Amino acid sequence: QVLLVESGGGLVQAGGSLRLSCAASNIRFSSATMGWYRQAPGKQRESVAVISAGGSTSYADSVLGQFAIARDNAKNTLYLQMSSLKPEDTAVYYCNAVYSGRSYWGQGTQVTVSS
Repeated sequence: QVLLVESGGGLVQAGGSLRLSCAASNIRFSSATMGWYRQAPGKQRESVAVISAGGSTSYADSVLGQFAIARDNAKNTLYLQMSSLKPEDTAVYYCNAVYSGRSYWGQGTQVTVSS
C-alpha cells in the first residue's frame, strides 16, 4: 500500500527554522500532487502548501513567504522548509498525496514552536 512517512519535526524557538521531509513509497510519486497540511489542537486540519506534479506551488496566506514546499522526484521525497517560525505554527504536520483519484496521508510529525 501507499506509505508516506514524515520526519523532521521537533521543538524550536520562535524565529527558528525546520525542514520537514516526507518519504513516499508504493506510489508513482512524480505523477502525484503532494501537499503539507497541519492541525493544531482544537482546530481543523488546514492546507499549508501544495505542489503539483509539474512543480506548481500554492500556499496558505498565513505561510506565504515563510514556508517553501519542494519535491525531489528522484528520491520520492517531499519537503517543507519552514522559516521564521511562530508559536501559532505549532501543530501536527501531515504529508498528503493525491494520485489517480485517491488521497493518502502520512501519520504526521509534531512541530512545536516555543515563544
